[in-house]
Parts: sequence; structure tokens; C-alpha cells
Amino acid sequence: MLLLPPSLLDWLPEGHLAHFILDMVEQLDLSKIYASYQGNGRGQPPYDPGMMTALLFYAYCTGVPSSRQIEKKTYEDVAFRVIAANRQPDHDSICEFRKRHLKALAGLFVQILRLCQEAGLVRLGHVALDGTKIKANASKHKAMSYGRMKKKKEELEKEINGLLKSAEAVDKEEDKKYGKGKKGWDLPDELKRRETRLEKIKAAMSALEEEAKQQAAEKQAGKEVRKKSKKDSGIQPPAEVVPSDKAQRNFTDPDSRIMKVTSTNSFDQCYNGQAIVDDSFQVIVAAGLSQNTNDMEEVEPILDILEENLGGIPHHTAITTDAGYFSETNVMLFEDALLNPFMATQQMKHGEVLPQVRGRIPIDMTPKDRMRRKLCTKKGQEIYSKRKSTVEPVFGQIKQARGLRQFSLRGYENVSSEWQMWCLSHNLLKLYRHGGPF
Repeated sequence: MLLLPPSLLDWLPEGHLAHFILDMVEQLDLSKIYASYQGNGRGQPPYDPGMMTALLFYAYCTGVPSSRQIEKKTYEDVAFRVIAANRQPDHDSICEFRKRHLKALAGLFVQILRLCQEAGLVRLGHVALDGTKIKANASKHKAMSYGRMKKKKEELEKEINGLLKSAEAVDKEEDKKYGKGKKGWDLPDELKRRETRLEKIKAAMSALEEEAKQQAAEKQAGKEVRKKSKKDSGIQPPAEVVPSDKAQRNFTDPDSRIMKVTSTNSFDQCYNGQAIVDDSFQVIVAAGLSQNTNDMEEVEPILDILEENLGGIPHHTAITTDAGYFSETNVMLFEDALLNPFMATQQMKHGEVLPQVRGRIPIDMTPKDRMRRKLCTKKGQEIYSKRKSTVEPVFGQIKQARGLRQFSLRGYENVSSEWQMWCLSHNLLKLYRHGGPF
């Protein structure tokens, strides 16, 4: 029993992460979130958006993204109770707040990155780019190939036609027995179930066919640009373009893709999380999400994100990547952005060291040979040796230490914002352990 009401802030020691996040949220511009609550004052007043933002930040920092678990923590965990001002938002309110402001919350990544820069955590002398496969909120057993869809479509259509004929025969018998129009029962459950499955399969087939046409159009347009034979780029794909029989689509999360997970040497329904990390304090300076298994096509999108986040890319910053990113086009993209790329040209065995070279670069070397030679120099080996210790621990901290093994949301846009939230919370923890920008 207490004579006077206590201050909740005194429940935690000074310097606790919860105190830091509460102070941090006060520094952020939450106008986009608050703007959506400017109504006529009717209805139940919402929970304070600043408090809800701090609650989500602390939850992601401690590896508790589930809205039900967050609600439970507001009863059982002192830090959660302090942030929530001793209130207990129900999981529906937490889920609705996150869903409603997901893009705005993910957009706070840049503001926190700027605070990291002010605190001296981002120096941009060397950055490393890498990707990691993260399971989608979907089972690979809920995916079906285009070839299997065609067979299943034919089977279901035959079954539905058989059930319809059987139902028609039963109707005629009942009309004779009870009189016409005496019963108006709905379709049998078995028929409904098959019709629903058929509709889903048809929708998935249409989506795969549309993707195949789009890819064919892009490929054909690329050929025409290279040939420079036509000025008009509005080229239509051939009408007979159809997806490959092996092309797959997932019914639970159609935007996810089957990818090989290297750590388990297995295939699963995944997304490909991309990140550029500064080597000074392992701060993520750019984060993106991809549906591609191969990293080779991810250089241009992540460079655009990097430039937008930093307001321009510093000249001659060294950037390292593994062999999955190497192509002559990507080397040109890095150099056009005035970055200094150090890219592995082939996979290397553990502990393998490239021989050092000296002297002038031969004129007749291909871009691949020039990059291989660049990595064989003393400077190249010194810079490239920092790649693993820069970016891979970041993925380990997010996936292993904080438990991101599977995304909670579905759909590319939602999962992309969720990945930004995880990367944002990673930078928050780096800022907290450094002492903050205050």
C-alpha cells in the first residue's frame, strides 16, 4: 500500500532502454501520425500516438513484434508498463495502430539515421552490402506451380460438372416427390468448396500469366534498346506468352517467393532483406526488401535508397559485396555513384587468401579481371577483409539475438515496412549503447 501515487519512471534504473526510447520519441517528427487524428472530436479518444510509437519501438528492440505479446507485456513487464503509462492497450488497438501507420513508422528510419550521423556513428569510409533470406508468413506447401494449376483446374472442373449433374438429378427426383419449388436449399458444401478452390487457382494462373507477359515485354524492350533499331519503346509482348510450368505462386502470400536458405540448405517461402551497413558502428544506412532470390539485381534499388536516406552519396566511399552481386553493370552503377567498389568475382573457400599483386594494371584486362586484380592488392585485401565483420553480425543480431525468423505481415508493401522497422530498431539500439545523441 502506498500513501502517495508513485512515479512510474522511478520503477526503472536511470539509463534503461525504456527511458532512452521515451526521450528519443520526443525528438522525432510524428506529425504524419498525429495528422490522421485531427477530427471533429467525436468517438472514443485514441491512445496517445507518441506512447504507441514508443511502445512499438521498445517491442521491436526487445524482439516482441506480436501485438498479443505486447498487450501481455503491458501487464507483466515493468518496462512496458512504464512506456504505456501503466495503461494496457488491447492487442486490437496495437495491431490497428501499426497497420494504420506502418508506412509512417517505417519512414522514421531516416530521422533515426540522421541522429546516428549527429552522434558520430556513421562515417561512410567503408560500407558493406549484403542480403539475407527471411521466411514469409506463408507455408511453401500452400504454393502451386503453373503446370500443377493447369492439371488441378481441369480436375476441379470435371468434379464440379459431375456434382452439378448429380445435384440436377437429385433436384428432379425431389421435384417429383415434393413438388416443384418446394425446396430452395443452397449448393452442397462439397460443391462450394471445389468452386472456391477453382476460383483461387484461376486467379493465381491469371497473375502468373500477367507476370510472364510483363517480363516478356521488358525483355523485348531491352533487346530493342540495345539494337537501337526502333525509337518507340511501347512494345507489346506476343499474345502467346505463357508462364513456365515451374513458375510458382503462393496462395497465402502471393508476393513471397520460394528461395534457398543457405543456413539450413533448404527451400522455403521467403523474402530477401537487403542492407547497407557502415563499418564504424554497424549502423544500417539503407535497407530494402526484394522478391528476387539472386542479389545481382539489387544494386540499383538499394543505391537509390542510400542516396535518398543520406541526401547524396559521399564520393569515393568504399563498398564491399560478395560474389552474388558481381556483374559488369553493377560495377558501372557503383562507379557512376562515385563509390569505390570491392566486389568478389567468385565464391571463395573458408580461409582462402588471394595472392597479392603489384605494378600497373594491364590495358587489355576485362572488368572482371580488373576487379579480381583489385582485390589482390594490399589495399583491396585490407578493405575486403572487413566485409564479413561489418554486415553479417547485423543480420545475426536481428535474426538470432532478437528473434526475427519469420515476418508477421503479408504482402510486399507491408513486409517491406516491417523490415524497415526491424532495421530502425537495430539503429536505435546502436544509438542507445553509444550513449545517444543527447
